[in-house]
Amino acid sequence: MTNPRDSGLRDVDQRVSHQRDSDGFRLRGLEMTRIETFTDAAFAFALTLLVISLDPPRTMQALHDMFIYVPGFILGAILLMVFWNAHHRWSRRYGLDDGVTIVLSCVLVFTVLIFVYPLRYMTSAFSSFIAGMSGLPLGPKLGTLGLTGIQDVNGMFVIYGVGFMAMSITIVLLNLHAWRRRDDLELNKLECIETRVELGTWCILFAAALVSTAIAAAFPDAMPIAGWAYAPLGVVIPIFSRLMRRGMRAADGRTAAPPDG
Repeated sequence: MTNPRDSGLRDVDQRVSHQRDSDGFRLRGLEMTRIETFTDAAFAFALTLLVISLDPPRTMQALHDMFIYVPGFILGAILLMVFWNAHHRWSRRYGLDDGVTIVLSCVLVFTVLIFVYPLRYMTSAFSSFIAGMSGLPLGPKLGTLGLTGIQDVNGMFVIYGVGFMAMSITIVLLNLHAWRRRDDLELNKLECIETRVELGTWCILFAAALVSTAIAAAFPDAMPIAGWAYAPLGVVIPIFSRLMRRGMRAADGRTAAPPDG
């Protein structure tokens, strides 16, 4: 068998290898590596960048006005945590620490530090739109964001979509790397299923961003509808995950069943 140190696998003992997550996936990477620590620090810094450019309030009115940015910050933080959790879960499950892991993790770090500004702008615009529709103080006035027309809105979706695609495809490639090394990792049937579900999930997220970006880029003067490409994800991904797991387990059951006669 390949030496774990030579193949980029973390040297875990027998006790650690039997620890599992909530999906029953054995955890091979409970000890953090330097690249994982670096990635976590980058995400923490990105969270800071979501609010660091806000001027500190010096009056009660300024303090009150500052809170209109909170909904946008919360939404942006949640989206960042989705990507952070994907990398965290991947690191815990597979425990890979090779050259491909380092390169892809660095790509994710560089992308998130650039993506944080389009993300903040997008979430501020979204909260402003909701505020305008509901009349509640959930975001800044839309006019303060400098969106002067339909072209600006579609341009915003293009920039946001490119960043979303870049981060999504990085998570896809990390999981694809783990899938290619499934023999070295000794993935069992359940772990193979979960890896393929994770791959499919992030491919769907990438596809949604691709569709949104393509619509906004192809029709810059049309009514901004690119954001609707993300709307079904909350329903599509759970359904996909359930059907994928059920279908693959049924296929494994048919394969394992003895022939009649």
